[in-house]
Order: sequence, then structure tokens, then C-alpha cells
Amino acid sequence: MSSCDPKSCDTCPSKDKMSKQDLARCKLARIQHKLLVMSGKGGVGKSSVAAYLALALSNKGMRVGLLDVDLHGPSIPKMLGLHGILNITQDQQILPHEYRPNLKVVSIESMLEDTDSAVIWRGPLKHGVIQQFLADCRWEDLDALVIDSPPGTGDEPLSVARIIPDARAVIVTTPQEVALADVRKSINFCRKVNLEILGLVENMSGLFCPHCRGFVPIFQTGGGLKTSQEMKVPFLGTLPFDPAVVAGGDRGRPVLEDPGETPFKKAVLDFTERVLQRLSEMKPAAAADPKAVH
Repeated sequence: MSSCDPKSCDTCPSKDKMSKQDLARCKLARIQHKLLVMSGKGGVGKSSVAAYLALALSNKGMRVGLLDVDLHGPSIPKMLGLHGILNITQDQQILPHEYRPNLKVVSIESMLEDTDSAVIWRGPLKHGVIQQFLADCRWEDLDALVIDSPPGTGDEPLSVARIIPDARAVIVTTPQEVALADVRKSINFCRKVNLEILGLVENMSGLFCPHCRGFVPIFQTGGGLKTSQEMKVPFLGTLPFDPAVVAGGDRGRPVLEDPGETPFKKAVLDFTERVLQRLSEMKPAAAADPKAVH
């Protein structure tokens, strides 16, 4: 491996001679926490959880990156109202979108001329693209990198586990049994590939009626907590279903940016505090070993 100071790896004269895996490792050394948001199945609001976690962390003044590696179904740019192709510097570094000064965002959608194009890639190419996002993006110093992974236990989460062995998984589920059965597979996946689990969060745990303010358990409730106890995984809390989240995602303005307090906003803040608490409780994760990245 070429010697490189992580603080200056973007301008290091030897970076052109470094392999992508070594350059990615160097860039990752500048990021304190790496959080992989994943789910066992689609439709559980995983991307919303990733986006709102990144927003909430940045609202606390942290320097945050949000990386969308859902290569076949990216949704982060739409949810945050980000448009246009990412800029590339003369030395071929990718400049992330800047949602705000302390929140940077990268997605495959922001590198496609036609956002309706189908991405038809196999595993090795996906692995290379994810590695490129980490090696060639100018992330600079970050307190946290939140990674939005596609549902399931396929190529993308496996690549993240290999490239970023010190990542921690935030697993998203909904309360009904069909989702919980799949999330148990995600937990076992993490254990098999030695991906440390930060915790489990239950999304869409119920609806606070905007008229009567009563709570409606539309998908039942409590399944996430029960699963976390059975599987011996920390529980990070519940997030209620809020139609305003859907509307905000469609118009590209997250509801955390709106004035006023809502049960959903309070739940996101509680969830974020629990994430930070878990990070403070956990031992420092092992740094990436370039020999283990393949």
C-alpha cells in the first residue's frame, strides 16, 4: 500500500498510483462512524429512515455524508430535492451534492444523464461502483457516513461489509410478521459476514390520526421490539407512519425542514439520540484492512 496521510489524501501526489481499495481505505479513515441502513425486504421505508437519520445528525451540527448505494432503485436525490449531474474535478474526483454545508449526498441517480434509465449490472460491477464512490468522492472529514442499501442481503450490502469492515448496521423493519421474518435473515446475514449491528428500528409502527389524534396500529405494533429481544439485537425505537413524510418525499422537502412539532419528528429525534447513545457505548470498530477488501 502507498503511504498516504488521510488528512491530505484528496491532494496527495501518490494517490494516482494507489489502488481503488487503498484509496477508499484512506478516505474512510477520515470518517468517524459508518452506518449501513438495510432491510430484509422492500417497502419498509428504509430510504426514508436513512435520509431522516442523516438530516437529524446534521441538524445536531455533525458533518454527515449520505451515500445511496441502492443502484437499481435510487430515491435519495428525489426525497431531498437534489437535481443535476454530480461535478467531477480535473483530477477525476467526484464532488457530492451539498444539501447543506454539513450534509453531502452521493447517488448513482446523480451520475445518470437519463434518470429513467435501467441500471443493469452484475455483482462485480456493483462492487466496483461502490468502491469508486468511496475512493473517488471528495467526502473530506465526516463525523458520520450514512449508507442507504437496497433491500435484502445481496451484492450491495455484501460489498459494503467487505469494503467497510468497521461499518455498523441499522436494520429497518415494519411490525407485521412478513417483514419480521425477512429482517431475521438480515440479522443473520450481518452475523455471518461479521458486520456489527447497531440496532433495529421499527418503522410505520402506527398512525397518529390528524383529526382525532388517536393512535391507529395499521400494521400492528411491537413486532420490532419482540424480534430484537428474541434475536438479542438492541432496539432503537419506533417511527410512526406519517402521510406528510410521503408528501415531503414527493416534493423534495423532508418534513424535518417544516416548522412545528409532530409525533413523527419527535420519534426521529428519539431514534437519532438512541443511535448516538449506542455509538458512544460501543467499542471503536476495527479499521479497514486492505488485505480483507476484495
